[in-house]
Amino acid sequence: MSEKTCYTLDHSELPKQWYNVAADMPRPAQPPLHPGTGQPVGPADLAPLFPMALIEQEVSQERWIDIPAEVLDIYSMWRPTPLYRARRLEKALGTPAKIYFKYEGGSPAGSHKPNTAVPQAYYNKKAGIKRISTETGAGQWGSALSFAAKMFGLEALIYMVKVSYHQKPYRRSMMQCWGGKVLASPSDTTQIGKKILSQDPDCPGSLGIAISEAVEVAASNADTNYSLGSVLSHVLLHQSVIGLEAEKQMKQAGDYPDVVIGCCGGGSNFAGISNAFVKNKIAGKDTRIVAVEPASCPTLTKGIYAYDFGDTGQMTPLLAAHTLGHDFMPPSIHAGGLRYHAVASQTSQLLLDGVIEAAAYPQVECFEAAVLFCQSEGIIPAPESSHAIRQAIVEAQRAKEEGKAKTILFNLSGHGHFDMTAYDNYFAGNLVDDSMDEAGIERALKAISQLPKPSGYTGKPTMARV
Repeated sequence: MSEKTCYTLDHSELPKQWYNVAADMPRPAQPPLHPGTGQPVGPADLAPLFPMALIEQEVSQERWIDIPAEVLDIYSMWRPTPLYRARRLEKALGTPAKIYFKYEGGSPAGSHKPNTAVPQAYYNKKAGIKRISTETGAGQWGSALSFAAKMFGLEALIYMVKVSYHQKPYRRSMMQCWGGKVLASPSDTTQIGKKILSQDPDCPGSLGIAISEAVEVAASNADTNYSLGSVLSHVLLHQSVIGLEAEKQMKQAGDYPDVVIGCCGGGSNFAGISNAFVKNKIAGKDTRIVAVEPASCPTLTKGIYAYDFGDTGQMTPLLAAHTLGHDFMPPSIHAGGLRYHAVASQTSQLLLDGVIEAAAYPQVECFEAAVLFCQSEGIIPAPESSHAIRQAIVEAQRAKEEGKAKTILFNLSGHGHFDMTAYDNYFAGNLVDDSMDEAGIERALKAISQLPKPSGYTGKPTMARV
């Protein structure tokens, strides 16, 4: 009989509560500030964009928050998701390490994003909202929100970063299948979009610009709320189901990870796999936790910890985060979901406090890792997920060099079935490693130098990386 590779949970074991890492952090994430007053924002400041239930979750210090039955009912369409032991990859690497991965590609949208899209749509429906506006990079979030909106009878308006809009046309079609309206960002439908196009008609777009457009629409239409797929604390809360399931499944396997890995853009996927293990690390468990980002958009590894806007148009509150500056325009890499200038406040605080680490890799190395994984384990990873695979391989190779056993867990956040153009470019030798835009980062950071400074600000990168 072959050795066991798949660990599953019964539907009855689907988590009934989300885990809120805010209850256990050594130091709390610093509060968002109103850009006009410099004071912490209150519920009234957020009410034009979000339903009160999500605002309450955003500021909650409760360790466990109940998942509504209506959300659990939709979660059960694909959750719990499987945990795999990557035995073939281990063999290909010749490593003594054990490699496990949690696979989120089986959701209707093909990624982890519905874990928060579903509750966000639910709470907006309960609040009487008719339409949700949002941004999307590679299209995973836009797909997830279109699906979730349809489940609750809402309209979805998605501003898709222009470079991804053209790179990933089938993601666009996927959103439309669920009734989503998709516009390339920057667009001529908003004031901020028109302003940016007047300055640069060929602007490839960024998540920061797309957020500005979606927020502008929500703020100016009473029947519309804004929905964000990453960064905010309530989003990270909803994603905790990933790590909570993985924790149970690792027990099934009779193992516990020495290192937990997730790719990181805004932070939702990374927090999803890691926060359950952050909880255990804070309680004394010896585990390394690694966030992995693109070398061309190195927010955690090269950015500074500062207060900054969450969007290019300066419409959001100021967030305490590791940032490259809200004006920073990331190169047009294929991991579009990681092309964001800042990271969640909670994740940033955990890095600042040394609870987690960070690493960055160029995209060609990540595609090399993705292809090796695919040829070993059979799953084609999303370009974003390939960053976590790259780090897992680095850890496994290090274990081989040291002659030490090591247990590695990473999150495979989504499949790459709609990213085959990127793989075509890789196989044709046309994929390039965009260098980090040092001058662009310097300009963008200079633009935020007059904003309020959070506790822990040094003006230099946080040196807590692999």
